[in-house]
Amino acid sequence: MARRLPELEPRLRLSFGGRVFGPGKAELLGHIAATGSISRSAARMEMSYNRAWLLVREMNLLFRGPLVAAVRGGKDGGGARLTQAGEEVLRRYLRMEAACLRAARPEWAALRRRLRAQVTRAAGAGGGEPRGRGSFP
Repeated sequence: MARRLPELEPRLRLSFGGRVFGPGKAELLGHIAATGSISRSAARMEMSYNRAWLLVREMNLLFRGPLVAAVRGGKDGGGARLTQAGEEVLRRYLRMEAACLRAARPEWAALRRRLRAQVTRAAGAGGGEPRGRGSFP
């Protein structure tokens, strides 16, 4: 069985009095932007539509304005879209996450050198590079 390579995967979580906006909600926003559908976004994330809708509702209540708006009717039966606030929140969150990743790279390189030999050999040359969220298909 192949060993899993050591990876740096920092998680940025914004906490607002017990409510959190983090990687999962950001990913959901990204999928909604890409698909125009809460249902399709939920399927891509392997969660129920109800769970996705509850997360959207929580995000909409968390910020001053809604991040996701329903699109009614039409030939495709409606859907969902990010509001201007939703686009901005997602864009800024992804920038913050990328900045955290960049800031952690030097410490990660030093920490990785302290891992057991078997783990670092499995990683190979250049293995275990930090990973960010990137784009949403």
